[in-house]
Amino acid sequence: MLVFSSTSLLGLALLAAPVGAEQSPLPVCESGTRYIELDATRPSTPPELCIRPELSLNLFFDAKLARVVVEGQERFRRVKVVDDTLTLVASEALHDGERVPVTVYFQDDAVPASATFVLVVHPTQAERQVEVSRHERTVASLRQGEQQARAEAQQCREEKARLQAECSGPVGLTGLIANGWLGEKNVVVRVLPDVAERPGNALKTSSVRSYRTVGLQGRGRVAVEMTLVNPPGMPPWTPAGAALLGSKQEELPGLTVWPLKPIPPGEPQIITVEMNAAADEAQGAFTLKLWAKEAGAGGVNLDGVTFP
Repeated sequence: MLVFSSTSLLGLALLAAPVGAEQSPLPVCESGTRYIELDATRPSTPPELCIRPELSLNLFFDAKLARVVVEGQERFRRVKVVDDTLTLVASEALHDGERVPVTVYFQDDAVPASATFVLVVHPTQAERQVEVSRHERTVASLRQGEQQARAEAQQCREEKARLQAECSGPVGLTGLIANGWLGEKNVVVRVLPDVAERPGNALKTSSVRSYRTVGLQGRGRVAVEMTLVNPPGMPPWTPAGAALLGSKQEELPGLTVWPLKPIPPGEPQIITVEMNAAADEAQGAFTLKLWAKEAGAGGVNLDGVTFP
């Protein structure tokens, strides 16, 4: 374990500088019940639903189903239809970023006679319950959706206020000091030689290090720095997002990734993932997941990530 002097903090201080974000092709995943209304009068893009392997997705319809067609159904542990309900459980054969079309056909003569959805394998999130209607929703259903939307909007406002407060202040080493992320112990770094790369990773990983700084009243930051190498002959790979998952698959919130620029084929690039963490947080071993901006590009999964 190494302790950095204040002079050596300049490299890590760059992490506090605001950087522009790029859009990820992954859909926005809803945490509560999702409501989808089908309209037969005009064509529409098939709704995208977030799934994760081994987690069930339940779709409830307002009419009984005649049959269901799932592309690559052999890669699902369960595809079960009971009256007006469809349950899907993907297997580990599906990888992050994959998109799987699903078409359902209704028994009655109402329109539309069928509906298509696109299941998107998300690295960290999954939608668990979706209610699909071909008719006007009930007042109770509308009220429930309105309450859920208000709660999500409030959460977004709070997160926006936090980010604006951080980005509007000083950056670099001054930003670390002003935000109370530095204390007398400065920054501690840990080399992680035993981090395990999973088979099928899109990029090769080397030189993995983790950092922790603890400042006033236990506030602080943690970061993971690694070198990613895009194999020769592959298309450019652009980081779009990251997640740290604990032993129970709980996700640590508020991660940022830098830089968000393409990694050319055959070239290395240093990537840093950072987040707020108090002295007693981010303890134990984590799985680090990174995904790309390019759809179907594959991701990077590292097991055994720890912090000083």
